[in-house]
Amino acid sequence: MITTDRFRPEDRDAWERLFRAYIDFYGRSEPDATYERAWREFQDGSRLHALAARVDGRVVGLTHFFVHPSTSGPDVCYLQDLFTEPESRGRGVARALIAAVTDWARTQGCGRVYWNTQASNATARRLYDRVARDTGFVKYQIDLP
Repeated sequence: MITTDRFRPEDRDAWERLFRAYIDFYGRSEPDATYERAWREFQDGSRLHALAARVDGRVVGLTHFFVHPSTSGPDVCYLQDLFTEPESRGRGVARALIAAVTDWARTQGCGRVYWNTQASNATARRLYDRVARDTGFVKYQIDLP
């Protein structure tokens, strides 16, 4: 059975293992300070939020998300990161995490939940196409030093 809830202090190692795997999946590298800052924010829970997916009590997935204002309606929830360990994929873990974020956003009065993924992430997109709609937007980015 899959359950979702907030990360507990004792989940720190499991969370970091998954978050580092997520960062690695996208071919990035982050300094240790990034993980420290994120964990502090998630434990505080006022600006950035994180949920764990558990199977038989073991952490197998994560999601990170936050709320931001919208100029044209209610606040919106941005689901920034979503990752499940490879051995748990295809078992409903990511779907459960998306549903948990959606339920949480609804209780916060958000008007929508949205996220980005790489066009080449076919595995994830098969799920995303079933639980959400592709709005057709293309993402542009300017990296700042």
